[in-house]
Amino acid sequence: MADVAGLNWTRKKIVLSAAGAIAGVAAAVGIGLALSSTPVSKAAPPPRPTPTPTPSPTRLVATRLVSPFTGEPVKKLSRVLAVKIDNIVYARPQTGLTDADIVYVLPVEGGLSRFLAIFSSHIPPVIGPVRSARADDLQLLGQFGRPAFAWSGAQPRLTGVIEHYPRIVDLYAALVGGYYRDYNRIAPYNLYAHTRTLLAEAKGASKAHSIGFKFGPPNPGGRRTSSASVSYPAASYRFTWSARRGRWLVWIDGARAATTEHRQLSAATVVIQHTLVRTSNYKEYGRRPPDATSVGHGTAIVLRNGLAYRVRWSRPRKDGGTTFTTLSGQPMQFAVGPVWIVLTGNRRAESG
Repeated sequence: MADVAGLNWTRKKIVLSAAGAIAGVAAAVGIGLALSSTPVSKAAPPPRPTPTPTPSPTRLVATRLVSPFTGEPVKKLSRVLAVKIDNIVYARPQTGLTDADIVYVLPVEGGLSRFLAIFSSHIPPVIGPVRSARADDLQLLGQFGRPAFAWSGAQPRLTGVIEHYPRIVDLYAALVGGYYRDYNRIAPYNLYAHTRTLLAEAKGASKAHSIGFKFGPPNPGGRRTSSASVSYPAASYRFTWSARRGRWLVWIDGARAATTEHRQLSAATVVIQHTLVRTSNYKEYGRRPPDATSVGHGTAIVLRNGLAYRVRWSRPRKDGGTTFTTLSGQPMQFAVGPVWIVLTGNRRAESG
């Protein structure tokens, strides 16, 4: 019985041990389940770096400084020097005209013509022959602010007017330095001026600014033209297109318009401006010379790039510039380069 009792006890111990082991396993499994059922927080991925936007390349717009008189690039806008230059046969060939930004052709007594040359972009060392002024010079010069004006004299009453005219820097040959006579020519067609001295005398002269010219590609509507001419009673001009040079070549009185620099006078743009030509209040040699009006409005022919355009011009005020528009009302664009403006009466110019 003792053996049976011991056996039973042993069995109980085994059963209890097994039960304890099972309970332990179950407890271990339960803990494992509990741990495994607890949500595991995953580490958040590092934030993606915000890409730095690539800056768009800065567009540097190169602004070119150009002459308001020719449309050509210039390093700076310089003072304006206006010079009255003779054009009678004894005055030819002239000196320095090839460097002029603008050349105005004006009628004078005897049916002849003279030049009012405007310099700013290029200044030649010598200019001439310098001759006497007329009343219509002052009206033209009003466009330029207060330009320096080189002249050799005028009718006595007009001389006083010019000397006291507030809208110019007076470079009268009798008052300032820089003038000299070339005795290889006959007087009075032999007066020349050193421009360096003139500019030294021209302190306070205004710098180049817009006087209404527009530069750009040719307007539509131009008529192909190889030459155009305009005449005064005792002087004639013809402008012939040179595609090779890209310029209108100047012919005066049927001959090539030569210069002492051995270059033919030429222009990128020619304006034959029809205007009212009155008689001046200031007599020359006992007669009233012509006086070309440049204030007002009228018609003109513009020559550029082998084309001719009929246009309108307008200049309402003496102190303002001149605008040129096509017959459709668009701004007339000039070719880049020197400009010649021939002031003539209301008779139409001939072209062909």
